[in-house]
Amino acid sequence: MRIPAHSVCTAIRDDIVAGVHERGGRLTEEVLARRYGVSRVPVREALRTLEAEGFVVTRRHAGACVAEPTEEEAADLLEMRVLLEPLGAGRAAQRRTEAHLKVLRGLVRLGQERARSGGSEDLRSLGGWFHETLAQASGSPSLTSTLTQLRHKIAWMYAVEALPSPQEAWAEHGAIVDAVARGDGERARAVTALHAERSAAAHRLRFSGGAERVRTSQHAVNVPGRRH
Repeated sequence: MRIPAHSVCTAIRDDIVAGVHERGGRLTEEVLARRYGVSRVPVREALRTLEAEGFVVTRRHAGACVAEPTEEEAADLLEMRVLLEPLGAGRAAQRRTEAHLKVLRGLVRLGQERARSGGSEDLRSLGGWFHETLAQASGSPSLTSTLTQLRHKIAWMYAVEALPSPQEAWAEHGAIVDAVARGDGERARAVTALHAERSAAAHRLRFSGGAERVRTSQHAVNVPGRRH
């Protein structure tokens, strides 16, 4: 069975974000094909996609390598998210469906419960789902794709410190959903802008002033149960 290139791309991207493939490290087709249990063809296609996304660069005499973004490039990503997430929320207030609202409300309810009981890993995961769903509710595939890429890159470049008050952060999520549900685009943009700025302040560069923490992984793409 031929493994789709997008699945290989997701697996390589996830491992770049996790630090399995180090910044500046070579990405050879043969080694990647063995790691993920696929042929070299989908690996080649995946590397082209990841180069277009900015995770991979092609260097003379070295081939494909993991990109090494500068601190300025990393800062640009946070600034872009602060500008684009409010835009997405404003559009979501006009274009969301009842299905989007149901998911968003459910995530806020779970997030507020976890914030009260304390569960940072759960909160990070729920926060990611919340912002992904909010972006989808904007009804703009291009904006949703851009925000998704930003989240991946920011997760790669930054470590996120625990917010001083997770309950306050999830109260802001709730306020965003309330504005979206009422169709109040201006309020949705304003609350999301405040939330994005507060979140940005908790980010710290992984590669500034010290070595990155690298994790190892040996999973194959075609292992059942892998979450993308």
